[in-house]
Amino acid sequence: MRGRIRLRFLDTRPLRGSRPFRDLWIGTAASQLGGQMATVAVLAQVWDLTGSPVGTGAIGLATGLPMVLFGLLGGTLADAVDRRAVVRATTAGQLLAAAGLCAQALAGNRDVVLLLALVAVGTGCNALGAPARRALPVRLLPDDQVAGGLALTNVSFQAAMLAGPATAGLIIARWDLPAAYAAQAVATAVSMLAVIRLPAMRPEGAGAAGGGRRPERGGRRIVLRRPTLWGSMATDLSATLLAMPVALFPLVNEIRFGGNPQTLGLFLSAVAVGGITAGLLSGTVTRWRRGGLVQLSAAGVWGLALACFGLAGPLWLALGCLAVAGAADTVSVVTRGALVQLETPDAYRGRVSSVEHVIGVAGPELGNFRGGLLASVTSAPFSLVFGGLSALLAVAAVAAANAPLRAYRTPSAAGRPAAGQAS
Repeated sequence: MRGRIRLRFLDTRPLRGSRPFRDLWIGTAASQLGGQMATVAVLAQVWDLTGSPVGTGAIGLATGLPMVLFGLLGGTLADAVDRRAVVRATTAGQLLAAAGLCAQALAGNRDVVLLLALVAVGTGCNALGAPARRALPVRLLPDDQVAGGLALTNVSFQAAMLAGPATAGLIIARWDLPAAYAAQAVATAVSMLAVIRLPAMRPEGAGAAGGGRRPERGGRRIVLRRPTLWGSMATDLSATLLAMPVALFPLVNEIRFGGNPQTLGLFLSAVAVGGITAGLLSGTVTRWRRGGLVQLSAAGVWGLALACFGLAGPLWLALGCLAVAGAADTVSVVTRGALVQLETPDAYRGRVSSVEHVIGVAGPELGNFRGGLLASVTSAPFSLVFGGLSALLAVAAVAAANAPLRAYRTPSAAGRPAAGQAS
């Protein structure tokens, strides 16, 4: 029956049809799980060494700066040389950093600067390889499966967010910090073994054919020249910069739910549960060709859900709003990722991916800072409601001003062969 929305589960065609994508997905999932375990271990060790929120806040500095600086550099690198080589080399760097974290914990290190330096090295390697890694699925899959492939990656990330911290906590409680760092190192080693088998992936296009010495000019300016690209990224930035709620969770928990730490954990879990649920049902939207309209709608739902969270009284309603926000975020991330990769010529994909990466990193961090600052002079509910409605209006403004994004349709599978399609 036409007009009826059919619920479809996660589109697994990318895993079934492409061995190289399967390898990439396994490697990325292992890296994500290891990263989440390391986050908890580093947080616990820094707190043990400093006993200060300034010390734990410095972790953000040790991760944020390398993400931005090396993420942009990685975009240029990904458009100049074989992307497989970039992913292999940066994964090897992450493995060395993970081994270093394990070694310093075994040696009883008491120097927080050394610890944060190793964190910065691992984060820098991850950021340097992120644009190349982001540009791989679109070359490994037919056009109509790219969104499904990104949905699979997003589900693995959401699962890592749920399982990684809990697993790290159990390991630390039973075997202490070195075991948690060792688990991260093992996960990174699995990631390394998985990406070794990827096919060569030299950038396509005239600028990439010159021996990898210099990519074509204008790699990042193409974002401004294509309405679909700047509109998609502006939509994401509007949603995260204006309505990021995580920094307000402790204050909302304090004023409404008595500061119970279990409730605070439920806030984070609700977002992840919503994200995983949307991921498992992502076949419903990844097969829709109106990717721009889907992203705009999902970003609007994100803002509205967080505004409702700011007004929610009962705990069940608050958690429900966060689950809806998490689901909307997953849909927005998947559709944006597919649109950006498909709309970008391959010779520019590394640098455009680096812009997307920086927006994805900086937007939430600045959004959390904005929300906390506004709440400090007003209140947490006001900050959430104002931010959510502002994000909704900003997304509506992007939609009104950007007809190409509203009308965007995902290309059909015909016309572009995918690397390694046969398993």
